Amino acid sequence: MKENKLKETFDQFDHSSQFESYKELVSGHINDTYLIKTVEKPFYVLQRIDHNVFKNVPGLISNKVTISTHLLEKFKDTPEEERFRKVLTFAKAKTGNYFFNDDTGSFWNLMIYIDNSLTFDTVTNEEVAYEGGKLSGEFLNLTSDFDANKLVEVIPDFHSMSFRYLQFNSARQSASKERLFKVKKYIESIDSLKDEMHILENLKESGEIPTRVTHNDTKISNALFTQDNKGLCVIDTDTVMPGIIHYDFGDAIRTICNTAAEDEKNLDLVEFNFDFYNAYKKGFLKKMSSSLSETELKYLPLGAKTMIFIMALRFLTDYLNNDVYYKTKYPEHNLDRAKNQFKLIESFSKKIANN
Repeated sequence: MKENKLKETFDQFDHSSQFESYKELVSGHINDTYLIKTVEKPFYVLQRIDHNVFKNVPGLISNKVTISTHLLEKFKDTPEEERFRKVLTFAKAKTGNYFFNDDTGSFWNLMIYIDNSLTFDTVTNEEVAYEGGKLSGEFLNLTSDFDANKLVEVIPDFHSMSFRYLQFNSARQSASKERLFKVKKYIESIDSLKDEMHILENLKESGEIPTRVTHNDTKISNALFTQDNKGLCVIDTDTVMPGIIHYDFGDAIRTICNTAAEDEKNLDLVEFNFDFYNAYKKGFLKKMSSSLSETELKYLPLGAKTMIFIMALRFLTDYLNNDVYYKTKYPEHNLDRAKNQFKLIESFSKKIANN
């Protein structure tokens, strides 16, 4: 039944390929993504975008296609085969749009599959961290001349610290006494860090840090690599929208430099990997430094601390709200995630101070 549905959906797009089989790609937490194998290459990636999470899917897809078109123009002098391995390429539906809206209300888009590529769920060496930094920096550099105001804000207030504090304070007001007692020390940390954690937002609002095109989901699994671990292409551009580079730099650092899983309970295992930080930063600046202002460069480390903190805040908020947002596997799961991120902040702050 699923195969018939996927074949039917695939054939709503403008291509000359014949569906042969499919494989589900388990790479994200929101959308459904499938590798569509055809009789002849290229293969394709068919994706159902969750319209319950993303309220403006046509706008989201417009963002993706617009930025890909911009990037393809940047690589116009490279051989075609290489060009289409470095940038996501989208196929139009037979309606002329870059999406197909099925009879259930679901939105689908279709991309050409980039063959002979690798993804990493975690970073295990400095080379991958360095190459990941280069990829992210290159994406930001190549889009630095694009007017970010032309993009749709697909998730309003996604990285807004003011908004996240409002959510937290609301949760604190309504939380049970039992849960409040368990997080007392972390609430004290949140209160003490408040001014520092608003610095980047204040600089953005004042215009001292410019708004740019940003990816907004820079975990390492959203980067493609060649078989010999060289950076190839930034993927999963659903959250491309206006932002500041510190969000992209910081979120990558948060996910790359934790020595333990995000929900590791043994906090002795949670440390900030400063070697990976330096490797990623080196790669990032190799591609990005010419586009950065002095102020942007100065506050890169704060970008890392801010993005770790915002996730700690979100996990703790969800715990106080009785776990209504993030999927949990046991009652204290969100609390363990929050503790983990607070330990990472502590380790990061010590290592930055000592280096």
